[in-house]
Amino acid sequence: VEVSNYPGTTVDVPRARLGDWLILDTPGVYGISSFNEEERVTRDVVLEADAVLNVVDALHLERSLFLTLQLIDMGIPVIVALNLVDEAAARGIEIDAGRLAELLGVPVVATVAVKGQGLAELKASLGRARPGRADPELDAALARRGVSGRERRRALLALEEGGAAEAGGAGDDLAARRRRRAEDIARAVTRRAPRARQGTSFLSRLLLQPLTGLPALGLTLVGLYYLVGVFIAQTVVSFTEKTVMEGHYEPLVRGLVGLAVPPGSALHEVLVGEFGVLTMAVTYAIGLLLPLVAGFYLAISLLEDSGYLPRLAVLADRVLTAMGLNGRAVIPLILGFGCVTMATLTTRVLGSRRERLIATALLALGVPCSAQLGVIVALLAPLGPEYAAAYAASITLVLVAAGTLLDRLLPGRSTSLFLDLPPLRWPHPRNILKKTWARTAHFVREAFPLFALGSLAVALLKLSGVLGWVQEALRPVTVDWLGLPAEAARAFVMGLLRRDFGAAGLYALDLSPLQAVTALVTITLFVPCLASLLMIFKERGRGEALLIWAGTFASAFLLGGVVRRVLQALGL
Repeated sequence: VEVSNYPGTTVDVPRARLGDWLILDTPGVYGISSFNEEERVTRDVVLEADAVLNVVDALHLERSLFLTLQLIDMGIPVIVALNLVDEAAARGIEIDAGRLAELLGVPVVATVAVKGQGLAELKASLGRARPGRADPELDAALARRGVSGRERRRALLALEEGGAAEAGGAGDDLAARRRRRAEDIARAVTRRAPRARQGTSFLSRLLLQPLTGLPALGLTLVGLYYLVGVFIAQTVVSFTEKTVMEGHYEPLVRGLVGLAVPPGSALHEVLVGEFGVLTMAVTYAIGLLLPLVAGFYLAISLLEDSGYLPRLAVLADRVLTAMGLNGRAVIPLILGFGCVTMATLTTRVLGSRRERLIATALLALGVPCSAQLGVIVALLAPLGPEYAAAYAASITLVLVAAGTLLDRLLPGRSTSLFLDLPPLRWPHPRNILKKTWARTAHFVREAFPLFALGSLAVALLKLSGVLGWVQEALRPVTVDWLGLPAEAARAFVMGLLRRDFGAAGLYALDLSPLQAVTALVTITLFVPCLASLLMIFKERGRGEALLIWAGTFASAFLLGGVVRRVLQALGL
């Protein structure tokens, strides 16, 4: 399961087999209730579980034990994985795992998950999970009700959420009593030694303050630009696309196909022609987009595992509140630069249906995925910083305006930001490489069939003459309104399947700097790719999904023309 150093990574329930066990990985929570979507999903799994493996944070034991004690109070067999014991020791925190097991009444295994330490013992201990030492007052209250077995789980949640007095007070009193128990246990098992090294709290504070945090963000973006826009887009892609694919692969494939299929025939055109399934689709997917996608996924994985994203959420909270969101929304928005489809799924971490709708609409409208952004950076990099700034400013203004408009139109208000700030960490190289590999492989599996299908569709449209008709039909929009070559219509046709495929279609055109910025703004605001659209239908329902699709389609062409005229007026 993919994990990162920030909350909200797991928003669904992955499953796997381990011997006779069926393992379900729930979202990470600090309590089981109906406070948010993550807690509701976890609650539904826990209510039916035979046993719970509770992973607690050795760095913040007191906070983690609230959930442990709630599980024990529910009467569920529990085993505790005391994780991050290495980081705790580095900060002078020593925890007596044996004493902790005695006070909780359940097995406790010390682990360092990223290094595999303790995992073999943990697997061997799964069968020893057992109910622990529950709150005696709660035991008495449930006994008076005649509650036992699995019924105890729902009865406890009913007491906590309904505030029944017979449990020794209202639901809040149960929680307060549990917090005191967690404090007492943590105090009894923890010894603080002189710190072996200083933590990263000073750097964390710098990243949270606008005066220092904004320059740090600027440096981060500059670093990403030089990694992806300069090194990968101009050096690596030049080699993979021009030298490898166009210089060696395409001539070889054309020669082999020419031996079996007569040149000039319809089949020859479909396979290795201008929009060939074996030439253009493969060159775009492997030679152009694959290096860019891998570079972006590498960068995003570094930001995730360092713990920087939650600090960016705090920094962006005030701006996002004006758009009907809060700082937590920065996580799906940033993840959208990797994959809009998966980022749409992570909008579940937001606190209200209203916020999830606004975030989904912004993702669909103006957040380019890694492959699309890679092409955008590759096209903008040779033009100079003023054109890159013009593109970035245009998209930012559109997103701010759209968010502000949705905030005004939709009833309700944004929720407050409550966010766990994990420690800053040096990213673990193995984790970074595994995530980059997995995400890049997923891109190839998902994108290549759609690229092949798109190439086939455009080739057939060209052979049938429909493509020429579409170019002429769209001429008032592409040529007169957007100021682009008539051939740009092909890119928008290709973009109906995937926006990155459409952006790659622009890569092949000879565009002036003004035309490049106009075209890139338009394709960025264009309809979400097919996979993202299906995810939006799943998450938001048919009505809202269709409104989002139609809104992005109209906004792309309308605002693309507006940007062109504004840039012309500015003399660009």
